[in-house]
Amino acid sequence: MKAQIVLASNNAHKLAELRSMLPGVEVLGLADIGCHDDIPETADTFAGNALLKARWVKERYGYDCIADDSGLEVDALAGAPGVYSARFAGKAHDDATNNALLLQRLDGVTDRRARFRTVIALVQGADEPRYFEGTVEGTILTAPRGTDGFGYDPLFMPCGWTRSFAEATREEKNAVSHRGNAVRALCTFLVGRE
Repeated sequence: MKAQIVLASNNAHKLAELRSMLPGVEVLGLADIGCHDDIPETADTFAGNALLKARWVKERYGYDCIADDSGLEVDALAGAPGVYSARFAGKAHDDATNNALLLQRLDGVTDRRARFRTVIALVQGADEPRYFEGTVEGTILTAPRGTDGFGYDPLFMPCGWTRSFAEATREEKNAVSHRGNAVRALCTFLVGRE
């Protein structure tokens, strides 16, 4: 029987990505455990938000939990949108509106260096929380490219690539992505504990 762990997210894209990257673990989504809570993300760091979500699930539902907080950090915007990436253009979590605002803010800017950053918090049993971080460096394109992926993927081109994340297959993206790097670190830790 596979080990079970909950991903504290309602994001179907994240759930699909993590399930594909953790084949030896049964990754449950919030809906799978009957959690329809609006879990707060009120911390001012990725690690803080990830821990808030993981503890929320563990304390209220009893499941070991992983939660991530991810975002885009743009050098020319002093690291923004950062922890506010999903709600950059407002609380609606609308990818197209967020992307349009990012392009507007970068209009005429030549230094378009950026990075995606993920921090995963693991709350397991009575152990102290563990954190796993991943980043991927790249640049922001001047217009969206590609139809796959989500969030800022159509605007983000990783260093050394000629395509955006939205033009890549899931496997290609996972091989270099911020979330992929963090999940690989998590997997290494979990395998070492078996």
